[in-house]
Amino acid sequence: MKAFVLESGEFKVREMEEPTAQAGEVVVSLRAAGLNRRDLGLGKRHGNKPEPLIIGSDGAGVVESVGEGVSQVSVGDEVIINPALRWYDNSDAPPKGFDILGMPDHGTFAEKIAVSAEQVEKKSAHLSWEEAGSLALAGLTGYRALFTKGQVKKGDTVFIPGAGSGVATYLIQFAKNAGAKVIVTSRSKEKMQHAKEIGADIAIDTESDWKQELADETIDLVIDSVGKATFNRSLDVLKKGGRIVIFGATTEDNVDFNLRKFFYGQYQLFGSTMGSREELREMLAHIEQHETHPIVDQTFDLANAQEAFDYLAEGKQFGKVVLQMNR
Repeated sequence: MKAFVLESGEFKVREMEEPTAQAGEVVVSLRAAGLNRRDLGLGKRHGNKPEPLIIGSDGAGVVESVGEGVSQVSVGDEVIINPALRWYDNSDAPPKGFDILGMPDHGTFAEKIAVSAEQVEKKSAHLSWEEAGSLALAGLTGYRALFTKGQVKKGDTVFIPGAGSGVATYLIQFAKNAGAKVIVTSRSKEKMQHAKEIGADIAIDTESDWKQELADETIDLVIDSVGKATFNRSLDVLKKGGRIVIFGATTEDNVDFNLRKFFYGQYQLFGSTMGSREELREMLAHIEQHETHPIVDQTFDLANAQEAFDYLAEGKQFGKVVLQMNR
């Protein structure tokens, strides 16, 4: 089968042996697999190891075979891969043994994958393959950040710096589904317009004076994944006693902030990473109830995976970049 792998420090498309379903596993013939920014950094983590590693965390497809002892999944089922490995019940933090599919395990950028039957969920009929294949990692990350950690409720105002990422597009739609007001930022006028088209109430320029632009707004919750470039600016517009959830740091990791100002303001700061299977199932029920459609920016054939990687690295996308296979 064809697969996109890391081998001796290089990304490449090559032939790999087809997987077989061991006890407790299923083999899924993949139809689509979404890229994530996590994938771009795997080269450094994998180093120059000569053994080829199939990367990729997200995917959706049709169950082709099942291993011994599997009863909850059948051949022919249309499924979504859960990339959050061995985290089943909602908890304050991931349990010991938690990992993300696609390193060290073989991932989804291939024509087929063998995974534990515990790691697949039914695909909603209202989703296309491209939507389903790019849903789980970003959608689950956004769902946990917004609902489990952020405790968003109807009438809240949610502020999301950076409107174009895959997670941000889910955050906008989920928050609107919950009855919240949504404010986003972007340097791109095109992305600002797209954000409004999927539900954002206000979109402002990232380089503008946020305190001035939002002087008439009361921000209850900030969901931030940018890091040093936006953290203190986000705190400046958050209401006293408000909540800020951090799930990433695309700029520098280390942030300096005024502790006295923070504790006098009674702010609440939460970290969030991915989510549990319980939350994934809640998220899938949420998108089915609201008929939410993931935002797919562009699709590429598996054979052109490097081109898809280069496109994602440019950061010009609005929504998800997706690989297609077995079509």
